[in-house]
Amino acid sequence: MKALVLCGGHGTRLRPITHTSAKQLVPIANKPVLFYGLEALRDAGVEDVGVVVGDTAEEVCRAVGDGSRFGLRVTYIRQEAPLGLAHAVLIARDYLGDDDFVLYLGDNFLLDGLTGVIDGFRRDRPDARLLLTPVADPGSFGVAELDADGRLTAVEEKPERPRSDLAIMGVYLFTPLVHEAVRSIKPDPRGELEITTAIRWMLERGTRVTSHIVHGYWKDTGRVEDMLECNRLVLESLETRIDGEVDDATEITGRVVIEAGAEVTGSRLVGPLIVGEGAVVRGSYLGPFTSIGPGCVIRDTEVEFSIVMERSSVLGVPRMRDSLLGKDVVITPAAGQPRAHRFVVGDHSRVRLG
Repeated sequence: MKALVLCGGHGTRLRPITHTSAKQLVPIANKPVLFYGLEALRDAGVEDVGVVVGDTAEEVCRAVGDGSRFGLRVTYIRQEAPLGLAHAVLIARDYLGDDDFVLYLGDNFLLDGLTGVIDGFRRDRPDARLLLTPVADPGSFGVAELDADGRLTAVEEKPERPRSDLAIMGVYLFTPLVHEAVRSIKPDPRGELEITTAIRWMLERGTRVTSHIVHGYWKDTGRVEDMLECNRLVLESLETRIDGEVDDATEITGRVVIEAGAEVTGSRLVGPLIVGEGAVVRGSYLGPFTSIGPGCVIRDTEVEFSIVMERSSVLGVPRMRDSLLGKDVVITPAAGQPRAHRFVVGDHSRVRLG
């Protein structure tokens, strides 16, 4: 079995972060969200992964490389424009060949991994299998409808009046039959080839399309709030590890990871939190559910419930929370600043508070 991992798209809901960065590489606990998916595929026994890339191809290729760091063999497939999930399958036809495959959206986060799901598909081998989960706002997703016996009967993309609360997750499993489906469907009014249209084509022809309801944690990390929520969840599982330098004037409470090369002086750290390699924290308070990326500088500042990406500096800010900072950001105070701030700041930004 192969995997097709989608890393295209514009990530409009995560702007301004995604003006300069791939949404799949925004970190959760200092590790890009994409890496969690690649590791889950490896753990499920997948070895060959096709990565569909678009405008951020260079950044994704640089981060993932040839896949060997994950125990995978990675092939890159260029998609000239984000023309739908079924279009990605269409252009990957030569790579996928006649193998069964997992279609995985690279910005999705599935806590329980993929091993059970993939093992079940290999055992039962339907023509397609969808993963479903109940959500509060099904109109924002593809939605599945089941009959009284739990059989999949219909799918619809972002319906105005959803017929169920079962969202289609960003993980699909297919046999080669799906290639006939994606060749046969027409683009939607936006010009995209939707995978739900291909699945509907398969259902209408009586092929065996099944579903599996997932009750574990899943998140489409398309919004800042989703990224912060996933960050909190992953940090909950941390075990304390102090590889960097911490002075005697620093107080540490709870589960804290300080990576090698980091320096913490005269500060208070309340976990769960992580301080990345080479970061410097001085005279500051780092509160729960905070990820400080590699090479960051945090000085005379209070930070909690936030993600600060690599090489960013937060200097003299009295209180920052529920924030997502991109790479190479610099935040400094000005006179009369408020007591609390919330930021969503893109890469290479400069912010002066006033």
